Amino acid sequence: MDSQASSPDDWWHAAALLEWQVELGATEAIGEAPVNRYELPAAPARPASPQAQPDARKRPTPPPPPIVLADPVADAQAAAAGATTLAELRDAMAAFEGCELRKGARNLVFSDGDPGARVMIVGEAPGREEDARGKPFIGKAGQFLDRMFDAIGLSRTASGADGLYITNTLPWHPPGNRDPDAAEIAMMLPFVHRHIELAAPDILILMGNVSCLALLGRKGITRLRGAWTEALGRPTLPMFHPAYLLRNPPAKREAWHDLLMLRARLRQ
Repeated sequence: MDSQASSPDDWWHAAALLEWQVELGATEAIGEAPVNRYELPAAPARPASPQAQPDARKRPTPPPPPIVLADPVADAQAAAAGATTLAELRDAMAAFEGCELRKGARNLVFSDGDPGARVMIVGEAPGREEDARGKPFIGKAGQFLDRMFDAIGLSRTASGADGLYITNTLPWHPPGNRDPDAAEIAMMLPFVHRHIELAAPDILILMGNVSCLALLGRKGITRLRGAWTEALGRPTLPMFHPAYLLRNPPAKREAWHDLLMLRARLRQ
């Protein structure tokens, strides 16, 4: 027998060692290269972010459309220009949603008197009673206004040469009887201009600071009253508001002077 050949005892010894390893749980074959079971595995590669992996099927998102802000003044200009009669103008004002005052008002206060009158009065804004009944100058100040103009032969109930046509700069009652602000005046001014164009009076009377600011671009009624000026190509006379006269009776003397100026102008 070759000295290199294994003896039967070696085979049985190797078989016994294999059985012993199987009983210990060594059921997998061991490779030729050694394996370090205590070595930490390498960190897995981080997947690329979605931005780094363009999807050929995904189209680029278009930019959002530009935000277009509403322009209430431009809307008012378009609405007023489209009115060819006073009735159409009233409807256009009622449909205009640019002014927040309309939400708290009870009625649109458009006008009163004879639209064909030679004299047109432009006041400031409706008061509480005007808002309730939908007509301008019907409270205490309005009653005093009627007496003022009746003294020179003019009335809202008359027509033609003896008539009066009355409106306001704003058709809605401001809360708390506050003065209209500049934005409210600006957005309603196109309707005032169109109102005057359609009524076509010979003379404008501006009652108080708000109407002077709207149609003359100035205020300071104590300086403006008592002198003729011009608005929209028409002779214009600024006057004290009757509510001011009720609070300041001594100013009635100046108001009477202005009424006499108006009467003289009408007789020319």
